Amino acid sequence: MRVLLSFVLLVAVACQPSLVGPGGSAPSTPANLTYELEPSGDPNRPLGILLMWDDVTDANLASYRVYSRSSSSGSYGLRGETSSNTFHDNGVPHLDYYVTAVNDNGEESGGSNVITVDERLQLDAPAWLSSISLNGAIHLEWDDSSYITAPTRFKWYRIYSTDYNLDTGRCDTSWLLEGTTVAPEFLASAMSNGVPRCFGVSAVSREGYESLWSPLRQDTPRPDARNTLVYALQVNGTQAGFRFWDDVNGDGRGQVSELGLVESGSATDVDFRITRGTADTMWIEPVFSGTRIGIYGQVADLTNIDSALATGYTRNAIQAVPTYGYVFEIVEGSTVRYGALRMTHVGRDYVIFDWSFQTDPGNPELQIRAGQSTAMATGTGVSGSK
Repeated sequence: MRVLLSFVLLVAVACQPSLVGPGGSAPSTPANLTYELEPSGDPNRPLGILLMWDDVTDANLASYRVYSRSSSSGSYGLRGETSSNTFHDNGVPHLDYYVTAVNDNGEESGGSNVITVDERLQLDAPAWLSSISLNGAIHLEWDDSSYITAPTRFKWYRIYSTDYNLDTGRCDTSWLLEGTTVAPEFLASAMSNGVPRCFGVSAVSREGYESLWSPLRQDTPRPDARNTLVYALQVNGTQAGFRFWDDVNGDGRGQVSELGLVESGSATDVDFRITRGTADTMWIEPVFSGTRIGIYGQVADLTNIDSALATGYTRNAIQAVPTYGYVFEIVEGSTVRYGALRMTHVGRDYVIFDWSFQTDPGNPELQIRAGQSTAMATGTGVSGSK
């Protein structure tokens, strides 16, 4: 019986070592040891691990000792010593860690709880990744399954980018971190038009476990009248308003530089501004006193809006819905003109849409037809940074 009891005690000590000072005068045992991994882009090779625990308040506390082992069958060894209640371990972490406290006399407390670095706690990777080409930017969007499957453990997404070789059809291996976001969408901005980029997205848990990457996606920013990005007033007021036309030259022809202007949402001469409503909904709010809006309905493309509505316009704000078309009646004095837009994307911070504008006064035609020269005028989309 005495031999069996000794064996049980040895097993308990091997599972979680405990050191005590002579006479029971050792400091208090550190409690609530937790950790957070430092993602690197490679889910199998984190940059390091940060250990955190409750501070021991003993007056004669001198330091903490961190012990670790690289395998479940290995022995614990001293990993480091610190006077702080945190410890950063560079490189690929060991499997198990625990912490003790040491007083001025060199007496050591029992071991804290053991934490185990378990790669099986990785979140699901995004299953798909899509993009929209913008002027000097790329809008990225992916499925939110990483959050949906583990909402209490989800922390954020990490977005990576690198050069893309059109000739070989391959992404470069020198990946850069574009940023992080809690939403399943991201605006990669301040990019050079005409330069292809490759993108990938991973999900990170609250413990720092990084998932595998989404499928890779390549896209190229370009100057384009389509895919105009306008922020919500509450997010970026300087780029929350849109004006179909500002006839600066007074020639009534609609020069490119005068069309499709993204301006301040506080300006009184913009045709409309984007505002955020409850539950992160987005709304199109007419601003200029002569501008009214009407719902055209769901359309596959902007070109499906061939003519302005005869009736049904309002000064009230209308909710922005993806794939829906909207028509605008703009009255300046005795002159009436018409514009249209189709919502490509409605996010939490901004919307992306295609638009058209008829410079010919009173003409409701909103798409280019054979024989027409400037029946539909379009301008350059403007994008901002997230």
